[in-house]
Amino acid sequence: MLTIKDRTGIYSEQIRSFLVSNFYVSDVKTLMNDTSLLDQGIVDSTGVLEIIGFIEETFGIIVEDSELLPENLDSIQGIEQYIIRKMN
Repeated sequence: MLTIKDRTGIYSEQIRSFLVSNFYVSDVKTLMNDTSLLDQGIVDSTGVLEIIGFIEETFGIIVEDSELLPENLDSIQGIEQYIIRKMN
């Protein structure tokens, strides 16, 4: 079984790969784990829906309406921590 630390690295890379493949990221090296995806213009409200679809399909979890919060979906780190919480 993977530890939380192991999962964190794996999940962040999966999330980063998805973002770079599906959204315009001008410089991948500047996309830090705590970068605000909304503030940097990487995603908009429609993009958030795409991220939700990615989370549900990739990790097999349901994103509830009450969980549609910036702290859960606005950065790689936030998405990653949200996924870990939902999978435990």
